[in-house]
Amino acid sequence: MKVKKASLMYLPLQLLLASVARLPFGALYRLADLIYVLVYYIARYRRNTVLKNLKESFPEKNEAEITNICREFYRNFADYIVETIKLGHVTDRQIMKRMEIVGIETVDRLFSEGRSIIMMFSHCFNWEWATSITLWSRFKPSEKTVYAQVYRHLDNDWFNNYFLKLRSRFGSVSFDKRMVLRNLVQLRRQGIKSITGFMSDQKPSHGDTAMHVVNFLNHPTAMITGTEILARKLDMAVLYWDVEKPARGHYRLTVRLLAEHPGKLPEFSITDQYASLLENTIRRTPSIWLWTHKRWKNPVKAATLSQTAHTQQQ
Repeated sequence: MKVKKASLMYLPLQLLLASVARLPFGALYRLADLIYVLVYYIARYRRNTVLKNLKESFPEKNEAEITNICREFYRNFADYIVETIKLGHVTDRQIMKRMEIVGIETVDRLFSEGRSIIMMFSHCFNWEWATSITLWSRFKPSEKTVYAQVYRHLDNDWFNNYFLKLRSRFGSVSFDKRMVLRNLVQLRRQGIKSITGFMSDQKPSHGDTAMHVVNFLNHPTAMITGTEILARKLDMAVLYWDVEKPARGHYRLTVRLLAEHPGKLPEFSITDQYASLLENTIRRTPSIWLWTHKRWKNPVKAATLSQTAHTQQQ
């Protein structure tokens, strides 16, 4: 009874989102222009947080440059909203024209060798479209090959189920963050190859067994270490997705190899490489990263000299 009431309560929203998803891309981006005005100028959604993060991360930039990046970020944020909704009604051909994946042969080679893979990436727009990797690889989702992404369960069950449905559009599955180790161990025991996407932004999770500090975007920054620890434990190859936005509504993901056999590398070297590559991605186009979080709310002590040197060498 409660489930039915909840479904009825969200029915108008469900119909609205379904209608928006059916809009052609031209109309979607006109809607995004409106959302940008509402979010940036009227609601001023977390503008102080965004500006603070940008000023601290790029002290070499003047006020005009920071303001321009801020505006571009909110334009990208508005695009992200409508592009994510569009996953509810988008064709394979449409998404392949707009989300190019370069270096997919690295994934295919590892799969052909029977290896499983961890893909480290971040909240760079539009991460929700990354699930279309299944359209590019010659190894399709099957009983022998699993494409997955790790997610954190949302408090609102309706929105949680909505996003899970969108993320399964191209045949991938979602692993709850609390169960991902068990899921991957089970796949390994069954002899199933997998590639699993881990959002590895800089704030470490409460479950991380160690905190590793690097100098990242002009801040001493605690990085997530659980992803590297899991890769070492299961001997999974580690890749990085380098994101670019060459034009509005068009993205390019370049696959970069971090480690074929993580256990053979020094501790935290994969995390260091990831932090260095992510910083390069962000510095190349600052407006594509999600700046609305208070990412350095809890300051940490500066990285040691050895950690700093190691990161800068990457």
